[in-house]
Amino acid sequence: MKNTKISNAVIKRLPRYRRYLIELEKKGVEKISSKEFSNMIGYTASQIRQDLNNFGGFGQQGYGYSVTGLREEIDAILGLDREYRMVILGAGNLGHAIANYTKTLTGGFKLCGVFETNPDLIGKMQDGMEIQNYDNIVDFVEKEKIDIGIICTNKESAQEAADKLCFAGVKGIWNFARVDIEVPKHVALEIVHLSDSLHALAYHMNDIKKKEKGSKK
Repeated sequence: MKNTKISNAVIKRLPRYRRYLIELEKKGVEKISSKEFSNMIGYTASQIRQDLNNFGGFGQQGYGYSVTGLREEIDAILGLDREYRMVILGAGNLGHAIANYTKTLTGGFKLCGVFETNPDLIGKMQDGMEIQNYDNIVDFVEKEKIDIGIICTNKESAQEAADKLCFAGVKGIWNFARVDIEVPKHVALEIVHLSDSLHALAYHMNDIKKKEKGSKK
C-alpha cells in the first residue's frame, strides 16, 4: 500500500466493489476490465482505477482484473482475512435485528454474546444465544478477547456502554444508538444513524421531484 492517507470515500467504496466481485465469482467470471466493472457498478472506470491504485492497482494492461484475485486483495485491505469476535449491547428489537443480520455477514465476523440490563430479558434465549447480564460485559470482553462491540442501547446509555467496551479492550465499536459517542483514539468507531440515511433519501426524492417540475416548464 502506498504511504498516503486514504480518503474515507475510497474506503466506503471498497465493500461495494467486493459485493459485486463476489457475485461475479458466483457466476464463474474469471476476469473483468475496469470498463466492464464500471458498467456494472455505476462508478466511472477512471474512478475504479484511481481507487484501486491507492493500494497498488492489481490490474494488468490488456487483461483487466482477476475477479478472485481482486476480491482477495480487497479482503486483505479491509482486514477480512481474519476473524472478528463481537458482542451486542442491547437485546431489544434493534439488537435482535442486528444479531440476525450478523449471521449473514461474510469475512469472519462471529457474534459471541448479547448483553442486556432489562431483568425480564436476561437469561432468555435469542436466536440460540442466551442473553447475558450487562454487568458482566467487561469480564466477558476481556476473557473472550472480543474485538468489536455493537451498541444497540438507548441513547442515554450509549456513551457508558462505549466506555465499558473500550475499558475492556475492544478495538472497534459499531454504534447504532441514536446519539454520537466518543471513544479513545486507539479504538475505531463507525456510527450508523438510520434516520440520517432516511432523511437523505427524502432529500433525493424531493430533488428529483423539483427537477421533474422544472423540466415541464
